[in-house]
Amino acid sequence: MTAGGQRRRAFWQILLFAAGLLVLTVISAGSVYLVNQARDDSKWLVHTLEAENQINALLLEVRRAESALRGYVLTLGPEFQDDHEKAVAAIIPALDRVTRLTGDNPAQRDSIEKLSAAIETRLGQFAREIKLIGQGQQAQAAALAREAAAGNTTATIGSVAGAMMAEEERLYRLRSANADRSQTLAASMTGIGSGLVVLLALIAVWLVRRSARARDDAETRLRDANLNLEATVDERTADLREANDEIQRFAYIVSHDLRSPLVNIMGFTSELDELGKDIFRRIGALTGVPAGGPSVDVAEIALDGPDKQLSADFSEALGFIKSSIARMDRLITAILDLTREGRREFQPERIDARAFIETIVSSLAHQAVEAQAEFHIEPLPNIVSDRLALEQIFSNLIDNAIKYLKSGVPGEIRIRGRTKLGYAIFEISDNGRGIDPKDHQRIFDLFRRAGTQDKPGQGIGLAHVRALVRRLGGTMSVSSELNAGSTFTITLPISWKASNRNADK
Repeated sequence: MTAGGQRRRAFWQILLFAAGLLVLTVISAGSVYLVNQARDDSKWLVHTLEAENQINALLLEVRRAESALRGYVLTLGPEFQDDHEKAVAAIIPALDRVTRLTGDNPAQRDSIEKLSAAIETRLGQFAREIKLIGQGQQAQAAALAREAAAGNTTATIGSVAGAMMAEEERLYRLRSANADRSQTLAASMTGIGSGLVVLLALIAVWLVRRSARARDDAETRLRDANLNLEATVDERTADLREANDEIQRFAYIVSHDLRSPLVNIMGFTSELDELGKDIFRRIGALTGVPAGGPSVDVAEIALDGPDKQLSADFSEALGFIKSSIARMDRLITAILDLTREGRREFQPERIDARAFIETIVSSLAHQAVEAQAEFHIEPLPNIVSDRLALEQIFSNLIDNAIKYLKSGVPGEIRIRGRTKLGYAIFEISDNGRGIDPKDHQRIFDLFRRAGTQDKPGQGIGLAHVRALVRRLGGTMSVSSELNAGSTFTITLPISWKASNRNADK
């Protein structure tokens, strides 16, 4: 799959996830709202039924009080009087409950005022009738009862209560419709949400199957590519080995063949030196200046004027030629050493790092005493590697640390190590003259040196060290500032196997 296809697939997956999250959020929020709405509707329905029940209870108590009073007037039975008194006692609490339940409706509040006035009038009539009966005036009590009936107080109570019941019935129908609508909406939302979730799930399954097919196809192509890659890598590796061997042979042959003309140049330079001495002796003899004889050196010939200057220039030129020949000889020798080292097969063995470093430090003790250098060897991890290669690596680095200390300043060289993820990390630090950051890479190049060139060297050591470190499967780096010392870091496998690099030669 191309990068554009992967981005599009990732976009649609994110979009699908966002859509699913949005649907679930809407369903959850809608469900919470509709549940609360249904709860409120149910509460108001219960409220309406309670109001109706209390109105009926109030009417029942009024009728009970009237019936008991009527029986008491006719029979003077104490049981009717008790029943009447209980009914009268229950009327006011029932009226209070009706008032509390219907107080939220303005129309019902008006009806409550009328109902309260009628009930208050009727209770007054009850009290007067009971008083007359208590005085033995049953006839007057019966007449008062007929008068109350003619005054239509009971009918007023009934009509007002009926109007309140009708209002509660209207509210009940309205609230029932609202509750039904809430339930319908909740059911609809649940159904629609469930459908959307199922749809998104189907889309997700489709995308997952599509991704799985794409992954399987990619894995198949990757396996095919790996097979081709392995074949290509083997082919390129073989070519690289052959080219590397050819380069090493070429370097060896060129370095070896360069020695032949260099030896001739060195021989002819010596003959030219002897010829120059003879020429200047003859010049001295021709000018009348006594010469020192055949064995007198050119430097001992007493010459004047232009002849003396010519002799000095000749000697200087020969000195330059000889120093250049010597440098060329050292460079050729170094190249030969590098090619021989490149052909050597490493032999891994277990190395006690601390004892190994102490041996190298002991071999450089004379240079350390002259440079007033003090070594600090901290705990070092043991490794399995090639002893000779490690000796060349650490000897070169420790020798450089001693060589490039600051003059007149006591040297301090610290060697420490640690392990990390299967690698041993060694650090060689000093308080020497340091290296300019712009030269950190330059010092690892072959025949390249940095800083003041006041120490002997060909610019080969660090290049050789880095090549050895790479052959051992490690890395090398430097951290340094001018006049602030240097720290060379070597990272090597804790357990190196010969097959890791010998096969790549």
